[in-house]
Amino acid sequence: MGGGVAFQGTADTGRVEAPVTWKSYMMCAFAAFGGIFFGFDSGYISGVLAMDYFISLFTGLPIPGPGASKAVQNAFVIPTPHKSLIVSILSAGTFFGAILAGDLADWFGRRTTVILGCIVYGLGCILQTASTGLGLLVVGRLIAGFGVGFVSAIIILYMSEIAPKGVRGAIVSGYQFAITIGLLLASCVDYATENRIDSGSYRIPMALQLLWALILAGGLLWLPESPRYFVMKGQLDKAAHVLERLRDQPPGSELVQAELTEIIANHEYEMSVIPQSGYFSSWANCFRGSLLNPASNLRRTILGTSLQMMQQWTGINFIFYFGTTFFTQLGTINNPFLISLITTLVNVCSTPISFWIIERFGRRTIMIWGALGMVLCEFIVAIIGVTDSAKPAISAMIAFICIYIFFFATTWGPGAWVVTGEVFPLPIRSRGVALSTASNWLWNCIITIITPYITSTAGGGVDLGPKIFFLWGSLCLLCLIYAYFLIPETKGLTLEQVDRMLEETTPMTSAKWVPHSTYAAEMGMTEKATPHGIEHVESGKDTDSSV
Repeated sequence: MGGGVAFQGTADTGRVEAPVTWKSYMMCAFAAFGGIFFGFDSGYISGVLAMDYFISLFTGLPIPGPGASKAVQNAFVIPTPHKSLIVSILSAGTFFGAILAGDLADWFGRRTTVILGCIVYGLGCILQTASTGLGLLVVGRLIAGFGVGFVSAIIILYMSEIAPKGVRGAIVSGYQFAITIGLLLASCVDYATENRIDSGSYRIPMALQLLWALILAGGLLWLPESPRYFVMKGQLDKAAHVLERLRDQPPGSELVQAELTEIIANHEYEMSVIPQSGYFSSWANCFRGSLLNPASNLRRTILGTSLQMMQQWTGINFIFYFGTTFFTQLGTINNPFLISLITTLVNVCSTPISFWIIERFGRRTIMIWGALGMVLCEFIVAIIGVTDSAKPAISAMIAFICIYIFFFATTWGPGAWVVTGEVFPLPIRSRGVALSTASNWLWNCIITIITPYITSTAGGGVDLGPKIFFLWGSLCLLCLIYAYFLIPETKGLTLEQVDRMLEETTPMTSAKWVPHSTYAAEMGMTEKATPHGIEHVESGKDTDSSV
């Protein structure tokens, strides 16, 4: 046992985590800042694609004058194939970036992987800002996508591993809140530059992306690595040290010893049932076990990947990627940019409500009711849209779209990320979260490729208009069924207790489960001594200075 750290576990399920202070809360919460550049990058492109100067530069068409015919105005757009490519290529990059991040997080650490993602993202931002044609813009968004993939996958993992159990849901929800802040900032910047008739109209939004990456990377240099990463590597002295920092406890704290011993005991248990025999085996472990067993790695991987798929199926990114274009096509809205700004503001103001309800009512409950609310709103929007096109009807549609955004922002928006970070055991956690995040981006990419072809007649597409909300409403109905049958309740449990809960219950009965034992007690680690099997853990010790 390196450094002579003493371990003393506990059999008391209420003492498996050290108490925390506001200082430790703020350290955990800062990591959520990573959502800002994810949101900004997702949000700015909707407005840029509708800017006159950008369209003229990238298509070669002159900007229509005040007296231009309707046909000329309708033709003055980015071609559908190009629009689809520009938007979706970011998601393609994030898909592969998220997959790669699963390996990097286990090899080099969670914090280091996120910082690397910021560097890659910054390079992509520079290329986008320098672009004056489709080629360089696409390359820049692809590279930026890799960086976003690194960050979006591992920041969730990092926050889940360092956050206290009582506020883990709220802190990880802060990531979704940061995404909405990024979307709002993007809408504000687009609104401020849309009328510029120079390259600043699109370069200012693109260049500002770099600022968020610099802030996140700079801040993470002062934050510790995940203690669970050090446990996985056998660097127990470092695990104890960073846990003391995260819980704001003095060196040698018995409370920290108890929490760390429980983490070690759980890891020992998981290693005994999930043997690590090589690189490809470590990925294959994500798919081991029975489909009928809720605790199997296969079921957990399916839960994480399908949950992220369902989040995309809600249709929320249709509003934030193509909202400006959609509101323009409704015909009675004078300023589509302003409406997009309002919908983004609703998203921002609604998300903080999730900080409270996700811990008060639980993950499972709010995602069931959130899906029901979205179903009702989207079908109402679709029905109004196909029966009336008068201005009051359009106003009613916008109102229900805002209510739909409220339901998403308070439930499925943060909830999907929270549950994804909680359900995987430590030996496969980085790869499981990476696969889940990659699923989010895969479906994001698919939706962004398909959507321009079902909202515009350009390029051989079919303009569904408001009828597209029948599609989103039907998919949200599937989300409702999915949430009821498959999402477990993880509120108020440590990550190690979530493991045990999944072994002993089903999603529909999980809310009634309460901890009744600790891994430390079961593994014989309740005495102050070197835990049995620690030598096995330490055999894989790597060098790392991220403490």
